[in-house]
Formats: sequence, C-alpha cells, structure tokens
Amino acid sequence: MSIKQKKLILAIALLFAVNILIIALAQSAEASLYKRGSTGATVTEIQTRLKSWGYYTGAVDGIYGSRTESAVKYFQRTNGLTPDGQAGDKTLAALGIYEKSSVGSASDGDVYLLARLISAEARGEPYVGQVAVGAVVLNRIDHPSFPNSLSGVIYQKGAFTCIDDGQFNQPISDSAYRAAREALGGSDPTGGAIYYFNPATATSKWIWSRPQMLTIGSHIFCA
Repeated sequence: MSIKQKKLILAIALLFAVNILIIALAQSAEASLYKRGSTGATVTEIQTRLKSWGYYTGAVDGIYGSRTESAVKYFQRTNGLTPDGQAGDKTLAALGIYEKSSVGSASDGDVYLLARLISAEARGEPYVGQVAVGAVVLNRIDHPSFPNSLSGVIYQKGAFTCIDDGQFNQPISDSAYRAAREALGGSDPTGGAIYYFNPATATSKWIWSRPQMLTIGSHIFCA
C-alpha cells in the first residue's frame, strides 16, 4: 500500500470519527430538552415536581402532553424563564432536575438555583451574609423537618418570601454565584443554622422564639 493510500485511509477514518462525535454531541443535547411527545423517567420527575408545587394537575404518567406543556409554561412564567413550554437546561435546573450522566451539569444546576435564592433573599447583604443564607438552605436539606433536595427546600410553600413576591425572578448578582459555590463547597458561617430573619421586617412572632445563634448583616440566624 502506498503512502498516498495510507493517508487517504487515515483521512477517511478521521472524518468518520468526527461524524460519530458530532452525532453523539447532538444526541446528548437532545437528551437535555424535553417537550411535547417526550417520555420517560425525567418527564415523570418534571410532572411530579410541578404537581407537588401546584403547577400541574394532570396524571403523573411520564408522557409530555399538552397539560404538562401548559404546566411548564406556567412554571416558566412564574420563575422568570422563557415560557416556551419546553424543559431545557435552565428549566430543569430551576426544577432541581439534572441529567445524571453529567456531574458538571448537576453542579452547575445547583449553583444556578441556589444563587437565584441567595440573590433574591440577601441582595445588599455583606458577602459573608450571602454565603450564610446559602448555608441555611443546604442545612435544611440534611434536617428531618425539611425536604431532602435543594429544589424541594427552595420551593417549599411559604419557606422563602422571595418566591411569592417576585424577587426570585430578578437578575442574579455575581456575588450570589460566588456565595452559592462557596456554600456548596461546605462553607457555613452560621455554624448550622436552619432559619434566618430580618428583625426590621419580620412579622412572624414564631420566628422570634427560635434559638438565636448570631447576626450577620441584617439577618439573625437561628437553630
């Protein structure tokens, strides 16, 4: 076999490999977009979460039909996302659902969701106070009195006022992203707090009954 023939075979093999890679990447991208007609376990998880938070009233059957699409649009409008009815990366992250095949995606989704909460709840607070708010969210995941997932804690009914007053939908500050990463990395300036409140605006008498641990910025952190 001549050198010219060997080069031709090598070029064909390389082209084939590139095509395989492109197809694989395309399939991976498609796997993270769920829309009408999609089916499977992730669709079931989407329906379950939307139903538990009051966005969806249909059957949890793993079939992405018109009712699921409408519920996704409702969730997207409420949470400042493009209401296209399709569950792509941002919508999945807001729901707290991450593709299990990609650890990086899960990590990015956690940061995105926690940063939104920190930015809404602690905008204007010192940086350490923003980390502290993130730590409270994570401490709740491990506490038996709260849901055991990040999205479950954040979207728990009545848990955070920013979900109801629209602050959760505002742009995320850069410092909130940094604070989220630090909290997710294990930093906890509160030493294990599971509640916090602003004494200047708190209307609940119950929150004052919680054992107070420390004050950071405008927030008192409690056990």
